[in-house]
Amino acid sequence: MTNHEIWQAVLAEFELALSKANFTTWFRNTGISEITDGHVTVCVPNTFTKSWLEKKYNSELVKNIERITSKPIKRIEYTVKNIKTLEEKECSFQKAPEPTKMFTQYPPRQTSGQQQITTDIGTKFGLNSKYTFQHFIVGKNNELAHAASQAVASRPGEAYNPLFVYGGVGLGKTHLLQAIAHEMLKGNPNLKVLYVSSEKFTNEFVSAVKEGRTKEFKERYRNADLLLIDDIQFIAGKEQTQEEFFHTFNELHQRGKQVVLTSDRPPKAIPALEDRLRSRFEWGMIADVSSADLETRTAILQSKCQEKNFSIGEDIIDLIATTVQSNIRELEGALNKVIAYHQLKNIEPSKESVRATLSS
Repeated sequence: MTNHEIWQAVLAEFELALSKANFTTWFRNTGISEITDGHVTVCVPNTFTKSWLEKKYNSELVKNIERITSKPIKRIEYTVKNIKTLEEKECSFQKAPEPTKMFTQYPPRQTSGQQQITTDIGTKFGLNSKYTFQHFIVGKNNELAHAASQAVASRPGEAYNPLFVYGGVGLGKTHLLQAIAHEMLKGNPNLKVLYVSSEKFTNEFVSAVKEGRTKEFKERYRNADLLLIDDIQFIAGKEQTQEEFFHTFNELHQRGKQVVLTSDRPPKAIPALEDRLRSRFEWGMIADVSSADLETRTAILQSKCQEKNFSIGEDIIDLIATTVQSNIRELEGALNKVIAYHQLKNIEPSKESVRATLSS
């Protein structure tokens, strides 16, 4: 077996044992560069991953490599290196990132030309450039919603129509909603995408009625290739708005156009929602997004640190992930607060300073 084949077999064992978020965070962009006389060199993308594998997974890695190779393993050395192309399947040395003030930085993420083009197109439709599948951390709390969103993006109007994603505030519903649009625009930049909140839909409809522009309103919404509506629960109790949305939904669904909705609760729990709308919301797939577990929160914080080209110790990551458990939005806000405070003071984060920052 080649080093690459050995490592793929090792990864297969861990993929079965770990959550997707955990596996992706700690084992993505890793590989074996050398096995000599019981000494194994494992490539890792950054010092944070190096430390985590040494601390959490070293013994399991030793056991798995020994079992797969049928040879005793004396020691595993983890080194920060880049995995080259898949054809080469080897590791190349990576320059250590330059320190900025008192902090260590991650290498900045690279953006491909295609991603940049898609981002520019997405901006035209009011989409957040960071709300893509590539930036979404998958955990047990959201894996069904994530999988359904990807299925919809690859087979719009066929896989699940409508897709109804529900969950509490700040858990990633809007991120998934917009990720679908980004992915579909990547395949076809000429798609007619409409991304609005239910409040905007209501306000535009009311204005159209007052100003005699209902025909224009209907043409705009009923000619969309992809209709994304955030917080659909707010149309409850608005009879005329529900009537208009009912006909808009029917038109799009009959033409095989994709509809994706988000809400803070499932359709059956939305009060004052017409039964005919409730039944249509349940036609496709209903997927919930719940609060992230500790592993997923840790993965999100590491991803955000890399995104911001900024690193803090794993003990600080653990502290933030343990302290902020409510939702992802507050978790990111806490991280931003910690980074801003310590950059402003030009001091290295410690548990004491981070606790003080989070409690202020």
